[in-house]
Amino acid sequence: MAISRRDFLNGVALTIAASMTPLSMLRANPAAEYLYPPLRTGMRGNHPGSFEAAHKLAREGHRFALGGLAVKETYDLVVVGAGISGLAAAWYYRQRHPDASILILDNHDDFGGHAKRNEFHVGDNTLLTYGGSESFQSPEALFSEQVNSLLESLNVDIEKFKRYFDQDYYYRQGMSRGVFFDKAHFGVDKVVGGSPEMGVADDLRPDLLNARSLEEYIRDFPLPESDIQALLTLHINPPHYLQEMSVDDKVEYLSTISYLDFLKNIAGLSDSALLYFRSTSTEFYGYGIDSIAAIDAHEVGYPGFTAMGLPEPGEEVEAELNEPYIYHFPDGNASVARLLVRDLIPETASGNTMEDVVMAKFDYHKLDLASSKTRLRLNSTVVRLDNPDGPVDIGYLQDGVLHRVQGRQCILACYNMMIPSMVPSLPAAQKEALHQNVKAPLVYSKVVLKNWHAFKKVGVHSLYSPTAPYSLVKLDYPVNMGGYQHAKGPEEPIVVHMVQVPTAANTGLDVRQQLRMGRAELLGRSFAEMEQEIRAQLSAILNLSPGDLDGLIEAITINRWSHGYSYEETSLFDTEESTERTIHQARQRHGQISIANSDAAWSPYMHAAIDEAWRAVNELTGQEI
Repeated sequence: MAISRRDFLNGVALTIAASMTPLSMLRANPAAEYLYPPLRTGMRGNHPGSFEAAHKLAREGHRFALGGLAVKETYDLVVVGAGISGLAAAWYYRQRHPDASILILDNHDDFGGHAKRNEFHVGDNTLLTYGGSESFQSPEALFSEQVNSLLESLNVDIEKFKRYFDQDYYYRQGMSRGVFFDKAHFGVDKVVGGSPEMGVADDLRPDLLNARSLEEYIRDFPLPESDIQALLTLHINPPHYLQEMSVDDKVEYLSTISYLDFLKNIAGLSDSALLYFRSTSTEFYGYGIDSIAAIDAHEVGYPGFTAMGLPEPGEEVEAELNEPYIYHFPDGNASVARLLVRDLIPETASGNTMEDVVMAKFDYHKLDLASSKTRLRLNSTVVRLDNPDGPVDIGYLQDGVLHRVQGRQCILACYNMMIPSMVPSLPAAQKEALHQNVKAPLVYSKVVLKNWHAFKKVGVHSLYSPTAPYSLVKLDYPVNMGGYQHAKGPEEPIVVHMVQVPTAANTGLDVRQQLRMGRAELLGRSFAEMEQEIRAQLSAILNLSPGDLDGLIEAITINRWSHGYSYEETSLFDTEESTERTIHQARQRHGQISIANSDAAWSPYMHAAIDEAWRAVNELTGQEI
């Protein structure tokens, strides 16, 4: 089973930022330093105060009336959302109109949307990590001319990442990847290291895994012998399933059944063996194996299909899947957002390279200066857009007060499901199409350890956890760049990255309903509950008492994204024709309002968000009023 990961993207979810935890309160930064949002710990993403106005608008149908409210400011362009798509839209617009006045509104307390920077200071050490959007996904295979042009203009040289990412770091440490079996489901807490399995667009090469043979690895699983044999057969020597069918019939049939159906009803795995696959797809797709088609599982290399004579992925898909996942800033794609902000508003930070932005200090007081052609206003939740033929009326809430500004044109770089509530004048068919993009909830928790001797002792740096709360637990990427240094050894502090996708997976429900249920469950949980999950799982993995673990933990940040991955087409619930029709309908220009963000492409990747920003700007500037 491939231990995969995914470039988590998407510009503007209706989330602001931070509430502090008891632990972080004890270790809070000085007041002046704490004004710098990346340093904030505790509950990030959807914290109390960040989503109530949006829920009042979308769930309760509240309408914020702008009539009679004075227009405070006017701009050539107003962008709703300061994620990568919104920032890129402002950047592209400025290329067309260098003297344009631009206002970017975002309801977060930081820019970047899901491209979120988490920063920690532990003694003399600065630790950077990603609170969301992770890395460039297959840039050689997937990046368009427009994306490459924007990155080149920001002085991003993609080739340099190959030097900055220390691919054999954990190999030199003698550490491997593995799987964690939890006692509640397998009768024992057990770490099995030495995994030989590769992920989709893996950051490691096969020779850097410190791996055992697949048979030796699987035989160490705490499962009955019958299940061990079934897994060995599936992985190493699977039968020619469905041999009575032609290749075309197999492909068609596998497009209509889930990978869960394939494993259970065709491969014949028992319920206990199926537990091993429970979270196989959640971190990469955002869906359980009951919501991804078996043919898609084949394409990304999940086990069971090698003897079936199925077509191999095409050349372009193969290039995408095989390109290494090493195009990573220390803070993930937050550095791309920072590069865009620095270019749009030079007063915010010094420097002009991809290296110096990593450690650059941004002055947030200069994001919204009246003297700037481009202004970025945080903590501002847009709740109403009227008069789509222009000038567009935009109403936003800041500190509970409704404000009204106007833009000659407007770009919505927020997620699709909010737009129908914000723009009542949209056609009904477009509103329905926008509602089809139900985003996957996702949690990126970050645990700062004072040292990582315990991981070194266990011998693993990355663990797939099929039934534990967090399906992926890994030490942070070893990237040294722009004066930033990853931990030199286990005596130094490090960030542990933990991924949870809290959907109602493997229930047999429609995938969109599963995502909605997962979002409701996530928003109903407190930081204390989630912190306890983190601590319990780490204690079990590292075989540490709660007291010993507490002595190791310096800080915990939970990046809770109730609206995470953009929805992607799955043949179990969508057809190519319906998907194309829905995407086209959803992102139609509405007067002087255009729609961007990765939702507009049904693709949760940074490059998709940038491409959609380019399209949205092109729509507006190609038909000027």
